[in-house]
Amino acid sequence: MHKHITAVGVLRIGYGIFGIFIAALVLLFTVGVGVLAYELDGDEEALAVLSTIGVPIAIVVFALSALCVVGGVGVLKRKNWARYLTMVLSVLDLFNVPIGTALGIYCIWALVHDDTERLFAPPRPVQTA
Repeated sequence: MHKHITAVGVLRIGYGIFGIFIAALVLLFTVGVGVLAYELDGDEEALAVLSTIGVPIAIVVFALSALCVVGGVGVLKRKNWARYLTMVLSVLDLFNVPIGTALGIYCIWALVHDDTERLFAPPRPVQTA
């Protein structure tokens, strides 16, 4: 299971970085087109509508993607909180067909095994006699 947990961590980090890139593109294209429409035609309404739509979408995508990166790093460091965070994010990814669905299924499968639970368990203190 060590290989699967490492793969989950790396995939989550990559997926999160890709999501941050997508958030930047959403922000650039929505607000950028609004600014362009305002500069060329003086259309304040286009700027307001596109900013109202684009900024919240970019913020949500950025926040979820940043959590994905944080969870991936935590999984690589075998932190138990990261295991739970990654499982929650993986459930949300199930609705992102087809890549997110595949990633979500794989992450959930890898993180619910009994072997995985033992990997993330805190080390027991050694008792001396």
